[in-house]
Amino acid sequence: MEKLAGLSHLFVTVFLSSFASLMVIPAITDVTMSAVCPGKDECSLAIYLSGFQQAIIGLGTVVMMPLIGNLSDQYGRKALLTLPMTLSIIPLVILAYSRTTTFFYAYYLLRTLTAMICEGSINCLALAYVADNVLERQRTSAFGILSGIATAAFVCGTLAARFLSTASTFQVAALVSMLAAVYMRIFLRESLPNGENLTRPILKSGQDGHCQDDGDLSGLAPVLKKIPSIQDITGLLKSSVTFSQAAVVAFFNSIAEGGMQASIMVRKLSSPFTVMFTLFYSLYQTLKRQLFNLWIIIRTCIFQLIE
Repeated sequence: MEKLAGLSHLFVTVFLSSFASLMVIPAITDVTMSAVCPGKDECSLAIYLSGFQQAIIGLGTVVMMPLIGNLSDQYGRKALLTLPMTLSIIPLVILAYSRTTTFFYAYYLLRTLTAMICEGSINCLALAYVADNVLERQRTSAFGILSGIATAAFVCGTLAARFLSTASTFQVAALVSMLAAVYMRIFLRESLPNGENLTRPILKSGQDGHCQDDGDLSGLAPVLKKIPSIQDITGLLKSSVTFSQAAVVAFFNSIAEGGMQASIMVRKLSSPFTVMFTLFYSLYQTLKRQLFNLWIIIRTCIFQLIE
């Protein structure tokens, strides 16, 4: 429990960051509609813009997330957390200042670029931070607490957006996002992966050259060469029946979540083509999320024993 208590600053950081990013979700739909299709109740263009944005973000995160994870292994979790938490402030500040069409498209462009680094990276690095500082037998509880805090931030952010105007929502979100970055820099201790409380690696160094000397942070191998390959991911799935079954459950759960999001997006649209586009977009989001979640598990559990 002492180890878990030592993560209090991380939990506060995750809560504030998640609160800021999630509280704008209820308001962004109205902002998009008024900026892209002012005076209209239906707007297929908004769906297409959102789908294109998420596709670009997804492709960017596939490239950037492994790189950020490996850089955090060398330079520390706190150092790499600073990057996404700082970049995530910029789009919020733009809409906090103005929500006209010009500012919306500036937000759209910067959000697309920054989200390649920011989307999911805070959660990924937080999980890695927990894995660095918590005993193996306590990690399940720590991961559960972290997930609960993110869910609490979602609930609180949604409730806050309910009682705030659209302008105030983005202003509060920008302020809280700044507060999260400052709090993290002041109070959160730096963390680097270490060999304490570890058993043996999931990905054995003898099977793939990318994993050799993974615990040596001063190795000469370039960071990019240490990114888990497709063979690593396939080997991980084959290494444990329990893990593979859990991955299947998570996959179908994400399909359900994606379907729910798609139903919300198409509720005002009557075009069959738009509906099909949104459904395919939902499936893409599911596959992207599963690839990202699988990479998180590899990075945070790289030295754990799966029985």
